[in-house]
Amino acid sequence: MELHGTTILAVRKDGHVAMAGDGQVTMNTTVLKHNARKIRTTFGGKVLCGFAGSTADAFTLFEHFEARIQEYGGDLTRSAVELAKAWRTDKILRRLEAMMLVADSTRMLLLSGTGDVVEPSEDAIAIGSGGPYAYAAAMAYLDAARRIEAQISQGGEYTAMPGYLSAREIALRSLRIAAGICIYTNDQIVVEEL
Repeated sequence: MELHGTTILAVRKDGHVAMAGDGQVTMNTTVLKHNARKIRTTFGGKVLCGFAGSTADAFTLFEHFEARIQEYGGDLTRSAVELAKAWRTDKILRRLEAMMLVADSTRMLLLSGTGDVVEPSEDAIAIGSGGPYAYAAAMAYLDAARRIEAQISQGGEYTAMPGYLSAREIALRSLRIAAGICIYTNDQIVVEEL
């Protein structure tokens, strides 16, 4: 039986980082849970972590990441790289089927079991079954915000809502869009922000 049902999105805007995740967990064609919490904070609330994939595997990876972030004094990149190396080479860890997004106030990273540690070139990144939908929505909101800010900086006036959305609001709205499209994503959304 396959477990499905995760959408995790991280968005950076105006010096803030928000990570949002839906609450749905399904097994085959049955929804098992509506309000799972797939976003966690660690390192005294200074680091966000979201996970997609098998629940037990995701929690195991979170525990290993949490140990690394403590060991390396909050250095997100080093912690992520060390976890990715262990994830790829350790006999037990390499069997774990999950992905993670981690973020602090300066960077966002995607970690995978194949040893990938990816820093996005844009101000958004997403994983999970509804990830492409949430990512596309977030990119549209961020693009609209940039256009509005450019118009305002050139002396124009513009009060349409997208330009004034925070990272948290963009993450929330983008997850809602994904929930309307992806059958493995619901609208029981948790958002954490730095």
